[in-house]
Amino acid sequence: MNSEVRHHLSEELLTAYAAGALPEAFALVVATHLSMCDECRAMAESLDGIGGTLIEGLDGAAMDAGALEAVMARLDDAPAAPIRVDRGVLPAPVRAYIGGDLDAVKWKPVGMGVKQAVLKTSDSASARLLYIPAGAAMPEHSHRGMELTLVLQGAFEDDSDRFGPGDVEIADDEVDHTPVADVGADCICLAATEGRLRFKSWIPRLAQPFIGI
Repeated sequence: MNSEVRHHLSEELLTAYAAGALPEAFALVVATHLSMCDECRAMAESLDGIGGTLIEGLDGAAMDAGALEAVMARLDDAPAAPIRVDRGVLPAPVRAYIGGDLDAVKWKPVGMGVKQAVLKTSDSASARLLYIPAGAAMPEHSHRGMELTLVLQGAFEDDSDRFGPGDVEIADDEVDHTPVADVGADCICLAATEGRLRFKSWIPRLAQPFIGI
């Protein structure tokens, strides 16, 4: 948990997440941010409470006889979940997609020391882990739609601000930036995008069909 997060999710994103209206890739970024940010998690819980109140006001639906008893019986038969201490580098929502922690990530180089690992999500948006070596930069780019970038380790800086662990940068097709990792540590981010990036340089544009970013 991190109470020092400076860059938070918007209320619109949190509301869409609570309503289940986000593409899977963006929902993963939101869930991971909530695991790192006390403030946004509290807001998300409030939105869930509002949603629950609205549902309570709806007319009920008839259930089959014995439905409640059947559910309770299944709960009684379920084994108790073991208590797990979260000591991983990657937050739990990301580890669930990776199948482990950092040592389980299958990185692929994308150039200039930067590596990525694409996560399997629905086709409406894409999610990936990005590894940017200390002091290295992503190529200058803009976007085709929304991009959420959540810092998991280290930090990066662009023209707008500096982003550290737990911070999320919300970018769209009007944002043109060159993220640069801090000199002191390698930067690992979780990013979700609606479409491929618009690179300014011709070299990353030529490589784009092969790296899929």
